[in-house]
Amino acid sequence: MSDKPPKMPLSRRQALGLIAVTAGGGAFLPAAATAAPASPYAGLALFDAGAGVCTLTPEVTEGPFYFDPKLERTHITEGKKGIGLNVRLQVVNAACRALAGARVDIWHCDAQGHYSGYPGQGDGQDIDTSGQSFLRGWQKTDESGIVSFATIYPGWYRGRTTHIHFKVFPDDKSVMTGQMFFPDSLSNDIFARIAPYNDRPGKRDTPNVRDGIARRAGPLSQAALREVADASYQALLVVAVKAG
Repeated sequence: MSDKPPKMPLSRRQALGLIAVTAGGGAFLPAAATAAPASPYAGLALFDAGAGVCTLTPEVTEGPFYFDPKLERTHITEGKKGIGLNVRLQVVNAACRALAGARVDIWHCDAQGHYSGYPGQGDGQDIDTSGQSFLRGWQKTDESGIVSFATIYPGWYRGRTTHIHFKVFPDDKSVMTGQMFFPDSLSNDIFARIAPYNDRPGKRDTPNVRDGIARRAGPLSQAALREVADASYQALLVVAVKAG
């Protein structure tokens, strides 16, 4: 199989030609769309240096699968197959000022719903990924408070909607833990039709509206999704944290 992300059929692109906000939150933007400052979705305001007060991003549970692989890197796939995804997070403080030099960790499951580094993975809880570090990494924000990771669109596992975990360390004494969520319409389409997501038995059982963590996180944790030229996607999110 080629390492190049699978292409989305033209009919699907046409169907998503307008901004689509799902019932569970999240937005999809075609490549030609521009960000609207009035949007309730934080990701749509990425790189906007407007003044004012930023609402702090809700903190949510870390979950059971975090560890620090001590890997400062941009590319985190380690050969895992899937739809290409560029994750761009902008870290700001409550006054909407960009935080440079903040450490940002992300981690998520692969197309089959497996996390690296732990036994008991998969629908049968019989997959052991101990010693592996795929789909994990960290970086420090640039002068604009931005980090960018090259990864794949995350899969799903039973009882949870599709998500990416992140931790932000504004300084040596504080940490904020959150999760990024995705439009159900896009996730459902990818999981139903695109390999290797559709190579697994069973059907995704938890959309955004049925995921308690996603509901508590609310719209500020919903990524803005943008299709890019090579048939992959970009996920944008502004993360506002408490900082000195």
